[in-house]
Amino acid sequence: MKQSNLNVSPQTFVSVTDNLRRSANYKPNIWKHHFLQSLHSKYNKEEFVMVLNKLVMEVKSLFARETNILKQLELVDWIQKLGLANHFQKEINGFLESIHAYVKTSHVNTSEEQDLHVSALCFRLLRNHGYAVLPDMLSKFLDKNGKVKRTISSHAGDVKHVLELLEASHLGLEGEKILDKAKICAISSLKDAFSLSSINKDRLSDTVDAERVVHSLELSSHWRVQWFEVKWHVKQYSKEKNMNPVLLELSKLNFNMIQSTLQLELKELSRWWENLGIKEELSFARNRLVESFMCAAGVAFEPKHKSIRKWLTKVIVFVLVIDDVYDIHASFQELKPFTMAFERWDDTEVVEELPTYMKTCVHALKDVTNEIAYEIGGENNFHLVLHYLKKAWIEFCKALYEEAKWYNKGYIPSLQEYLSNAWISSSGPVILLHSYLGTMYQVNYSMEHFLHTYEDLVYNVSLVIRLCNDLGTTVAERERGDAASSIVCYMKEEGVSEEKARKHIEDKIIEAWKKINKCFGCSSSCLVEPFLTQAINAARVSHTLYQNGDGFGIQDRDIKKHILSLVVEPL
Repeated sequence: MKQSNLNVSPQTFVSVTDNLRRSANYKPNIWKHHFLQSLHSKYNKEEFVMVLNKLVMEVKSLFARETNILKQLELVDWIQKLGLANHFQKEINGFLESIHAYVKTSHVNTSEEQDLHVSALCFRLLRNHGYAVLPDMLSKFLDKNGKVKRTISSHAGDVKHVLELLEASHLGLEGEKILDKAKICAISSLKDAFSLSSINKDRLSDTVDAERVVHSLELSSHWRVQWFEVKWHVKQYSKEKNMNPVLLELSKLNFNMIQSTLQLELKELSRWWENLGIKEELSFARNRLVESFMCAAGVAFEPKHKSIRKWLTKVIVFVLVIDDVYDIHASFQELKPFTMAFERWDDTEVVEELPTYMKTCVHALKDVTNEIAYEIGGENNFHLVLHYLKKAWIEFCKALYEEAKWYNKGYIPSLQEYLSNAWISSSGPVILLHSYLGTMYQVNYSMEHFLHTYEDLVYNVSLVIRLCNDLGTTVAERERGDAASSIVCYMKEEGVSEEKARKHIEDKIIEAWKKINKCFGCSSSCLVEPFLTQAINAARVSHTLYQNGDGFGIQDRDIKKHILSLVVEPL
């Protein structure tokens, strides 16, 4: 929803002393520049490229040798889970094309024992790659009450089959009640299999199947960032009865080589951040370069997307800084001209009227945006790219200003009013626009096509980002007196408890994911698939960031482990 123009004029500022400014009490940055510069890896040497290519060729031969349908499906699934899909795109696409043809003509023949597993895995892989397959292929395993027809015991094979059904159910679209029933049924069956009313991680961690049950019930693999999960899947694959040692070796080497690339990029970005020289003037804001880089790598981990990671890291850094200006540091009187400085992007006179810390912020963002626009568009398309990037930043700042107005008035909007603004303030549109431009390199007439064609995708990904954020940060925000979140808005609107409000927001996230799944399935062009994948990854990153609290606010918990795994500790 577009925001109205501010139409305010430069004015004399109300003096605000530092001791009257609010504070979020964010902890100082734990990732010091000298530590980041000390990162090193032996895996950036040419000799490892030769070894990797040799292993890739050996694994490619498996596609020709394997004839068992279940083993073929599992090979593709493990290749993806181990972060190797970019090496086998041709083979995977060819295999899925043939499988899709089999499904359409009902020629997939398996034993009764394998039937549920094969059907669920086949459905998930095809849907994940944008193939139009109906959930009817899973309905035969459910009775009229929505229960799995076969008795589910604690036998390893049975648990594995039902786990696959649970994972497949997360690929559902709106109105597919079969998959809603399948999800409820699979969760119930898995819990019953271990005779537990709820999964207890400590009691189940001694078996491989229990680890996978816990992992899947905590968060579906469809909602997880693929690259953050590689190490976990390597550990799981090493325990597989039919584990292929070549594939295992390749996955470890591939991870370590990409990690060495990410280390070099992070060192370069750390030098940029140090040389930018704004940390001191904006010391009130979150200094989260490494977390921002982690998010960028989660969106696009493949080596070929180095530029996208660089651009997204810088974008996310400034999203956090600007958000803290609006939410924490600035007085309400300061925010009107601050917002106008973005809306009148080229009016230097407006900027010069701002307080020093705001001038520093505006100048730095404009410099970075100009730099990104030039790197994407070059001399010919620089101004066109800049036009769209400016527009996205302006809408973001105006959405933050709208929230500041609500907070200043003590106004709590309805949930719908909140969401019509919050999907923009989530930063999703800013991030996805940079992703699209950086991936597609199409910056002429196609931009209007993008804004129209992917409107639903951008909206629903942004909604997931916002609602995951709200679920993870509501407690901390309430303690420091921040503006109302979606949870607070719904509590007030419906007069319900926080528990019921949180459940409603969780349901809205599920609804948004169904719409995201539809957007991905509607794509008929492989040209836009990289962008669509990055868009979905942006939603997945939000689940990682806010699964157990505020991933940007608190550095020394789960996110620290992800960062250590991503760029510090090799396999």
